[in-house]
Amino acid sequence: MAASTAETGGALRASGGVSATSRLRSYFASDPRRTVQTVLGLVWLLDGALQFQSFMYSKGFIDMLTQMVAGQPHWLGSSMNWAANLASKNLTLANTVFALIQVFIGLGILCRPTVKAALAASFGWTLVVWWFGEAFGMLFMNMANPLTGAPGAVFLYGLIGLIVWPNDRPGGLLGVRGTKTAWAALWLVMAWLWLLGPNSTANATHDAINAAPSGMSWLSTVQDWVASAAQGNGLVIALVLAAVSAVIGIGVAAGWQVRPLLATAIVLNLAYWVLGQGFGGIFQGGATDPNAGLLFVLLAFAVGSVLAPPIRRRARAAAPAAGGTPPPELASIPGGV
Repeated sequence: MAASTAETGGALRASGGVSATSRLRSYFASDPRRTVQTVLGLVWLLDGALQFQSFMYSKGFIDMLTQMVAGQPHWLGSSMNWAANLASKNLTLANTVFALIQVFIGLGILCRPTVKAALAASFGWTLVVWWFGEAFGMLFMNMANPLTGAPGAVFLYGLIGLIVWPNDRPGGLLGVRGTKTAWAALWLVMAWLWLLGPNSTANATHDAINAAPSGMSWLSTVQDWVASAAQGNGLVIALVLAAVSAVIGIGVAAGWQVRPLLATAIVLNLAYWVLGQGFGGIFQGGATDPNAGLLFVLLAFAVGSVLAPPIRRRARAAAPAAGGTPPPELASIPGGV
């Protein structure tokens, strides 16, 4: 009898565990759009946590912002100096506000009833950070390099948010055509950046990897090895990656080999993230975000959910046309929030 009771209790606990898992999955990952929203919300929370680092409350944070001013157009450099000076007057208050904004955006995206409000807020904050914190990804300095994170991580937060905006059409606020156009434009800009003089010299890739943050011995070893292999081959690397970037952008937008090209984009940006961005410098300290590599991966998944949706979503769409009713497990609306 005791054994039977124990078995029954174990079965009930297992059932409860499955039920809790199902509820979590339904809330945070009910479909591809909601899954991307959840990951985006978690990244915003990570950014907020990084902003609470002691370094961000020091003069080093202000110096990090002002170091990007040199070489910028006057209008951009002067506006960045103004923002840095304003923040430095009460850095404790300013930085705490910066961190809390990102935390609230992340929590808002994770909470279904507030997804739209949080994403709307993120668009405004994205512009502020991309302008004053990233100098528009250094695009106006002729120094932006896809390997090191151009066109800026925070720009991708906004683009992903537009694509996964909760509504009743694929592609969110951009729609399918807008998603294709944005993806193609982004990758063609990256192709162009590879062809810039500073990025296509013989040792450009070698120098970029050598300058990348690390914070871990194994990562430094990998970066040193790849940098040595790239020495003197910068022009070839730039030409190849420019061509690959153009193919990824145009091919996905044109609907040609979408899944393989998205997979290529993911692999390429994971390599950038490790080699040229050092995971955003998170393990070295002083990082404000994980840099663009991780966000490019998330963007590829967001675009894939629109242009190459899972088979079960296509089956759900086909069922009404055939006069049938989709089974219950396929009945949820993409991005239903």
